[in-house]
Amino acid sequence: MPTRHPLLAGLGVLSLVATSACDLGIEAAGEDEGPVVRISMPHWPGGQANVAVAAYVLENELGVSVERVESGQREAWEALGGGAIHAILEDWGALPDRTELYVAHKGRVVDAGPLGITGHVGWYIPGAFADAHPEATDWHHLDEYTDRLGGRIVQGDPQFATHDETIISDLGLDLRPAPAGSEEALIEEIHRAGRGGAPVLAYFWEPHWLAAEVELAEVDLPGYYPRVELRKYLNADFAAEGGEAAQFLHRFSWDAEDQNEVARLIAAEGLTPTAAAERWVTDHPDRVAAWLADD
Repeated sequence: MPTRHPLLAGLGVLSLVATSACDLGIEAAGEDEGPVVRISMPHWPGGQANVAVAAYVLENELGVSVERVESGQREAWEALGGGAIHAILEDWGALPDRTELYVAHKGRVVDAGPLGITGHVGWYIPGAFADAHPEATDWHHLDEYTDRLGGRIVQGDPQFATHDETIISDLGLDLRPAPAGSEEALIEEIHRAGRGGAPVLAYFWEPHWLAAEVELAEVDLPGYYPRVELRKYLNADFAAEGGEAAQFLHRFSWDAEDQNEVARLIAAEGLTPTAAAERWVTDHPDRVAAWLADD
């Protein structure tokens, strides 16, 4: 697929030692402790929301400790294939070579099913600007508005891998990529535009909690960023021998509204991921019960 913002970015080197699976397929935490499940932890709020809620249920309902391992996606796939981590909960399909290697060829990783969310990357302008200038949502007319849009496509972290330079070149647009410096800085610029500041053209993605607070309109680009069914993957040994923990992660799925609710609590209200997960789990007992139900 075309890249999704942080997944191809270098989020840090994953320093893990290979773990040997016990009879549950989960490494023991210590002599007096129970098993530990290691889950890849992205740094963006939506990815944190997945891990936060899954970890909260594992720890509080199943008594399984969770280690949240921060990593870039390529490092996470290597660790998943080697058994150093047990789960990736949000994969955007950005590394088909790793999927082919570890799922199809080596059989070291298994597809644990859809997360329940469709992801999408694109170019967006403020809804009010689109209402006033509806033709600006058609890339054929975008050059008519580049001066008002500052002549730039605003991005997040400069390490985010995007297709924007290729799109600008292919379509002959008078634009330049302009990294805001971080996802947080990008969000603030979009917020300012939404509050009536200068209009902005931004590289952005769905799902994202900000869409509930700022109305955005997508520019119609010719197929550069298709919609992607987000998927989960488990280490094969853990999937086979991880008992209730593995079964729960297979069942774990929710929609974009759920994820955005937890992500907003983390990013906009300042709750810790654990506190945000506790609030959501408390408010959705039937959903949690379904994840834990016996087949």
